[in-house]
Amino acid sequence: MARNFKRNMPLALVNHALAAIFLVAFCPAYAQTAYPSKPVKLVVGFAAGGPTDVVARAFADHASKALGQPFIIDNKPGAGTIIAAQAVASAPADGYTLLFGATNHTMIPALYQGRVKFDAVKSFRHLCTVASSPTVLVVPPSLPVKTLADYQAKARAEPGRVTAGTAGVGSSGHFATEIFARAQGLQLNHVPYKGKGAAPVVTDLMGGQLDSSFATLGSVLPQIKSGKLRALAVGAPQRSALVPEVPTFAEAGGGNYAADVWYGVLAPAGLPEPIAQTLERTAADFAKSESAADKLRGLGMDAESVCGNAFAIRVAREVTTYSQIAKALDLKAD
Repeated sequence: MARNFKRNMPLALVNHALAAIFLVAFCPAYAQTAYPSKPVKLVVGFAAGGPTDVVARAFADHASKALGQPFIIDNKPGAGTIIAAQAVASAPADGYTLLFGATNHTMIPALYQGRVKFDAVKSFRHLCTVASSPTVLVVPPSLPVKTLADYQAKARAEPGRVTAGTAGVGSSGHFATEIFARAQGLQLNHVPYKGKGAAPVVTDLMGGQLDSSFATLGSVLPQIKSGKLRALAVGAPQRSALVPEVPTFAEAGGGNYAADVWYGVLAPAGLPEPIAQTLERTAADFAKSESAADKLRGLGMDAESVCGNAFAIRVAREVTTYSQIAKALDLKAD
């Protein structure tokens, strides 16, 4: 009997092995652990405290509660967000390293032209946007223009004299300015505030040292509300609930101009579809939540949810647009 048992041992092992293979092949729940099973790293290409970081932290808090694992912010500022994007593009496509990016991500190819090791479109799985901040054209009350039509008439009457301040060459405000000027055939005098951010632009606008600025709504909302700046038009498909009295560019005679800054979640290319769907659903739910809406309103932003293929198409379109403008203006990052 002992001899028969020993003789049958190899057959028993084979049977157990076949059973295990069957379970792995035909039982997905057995084959893989539910996502996420450990903390998720959310990489942000800006320092803590800025708009992108604040929105990222709000999303991370929501995702942590919704999915039962910590979403940990990893700030990697510098090099025009290239450091952060590179870290995510080269990470495993397993859903545990994500990029919380913004519109400037689509400006990387335009400004760095072949000097980066990833493709802003193909190296990423575009999950969802969660917020947007429309561009708004603002002028000081001292400028004798009341409407967008007045502004355009002044710019046409004084080619190259109407100043438009931005945070710097190649900034989102710079591209927003050039897109509008080109669409309307205007010659504006671009005044870049290199490395100084939006704050000094706003200060000089209020002081009358600048004529105008194509700024993100969040950066000038308090000044608009207080009457220290006049908003002529908002660059979005519809009016913003934050400044409902301000017309869109289309309503004000500025054509189909739109230039909003998006904030959203991206992953390395090749992310498995079930994980992508989980993250897209989580991001979309965040954008729909009242707590997110309250947080975003305080930052001068609107909740927004553009997911999957629609998000990818938007990114690709922006990359093309910004690259064409950069080439025409011979823009390159330092």
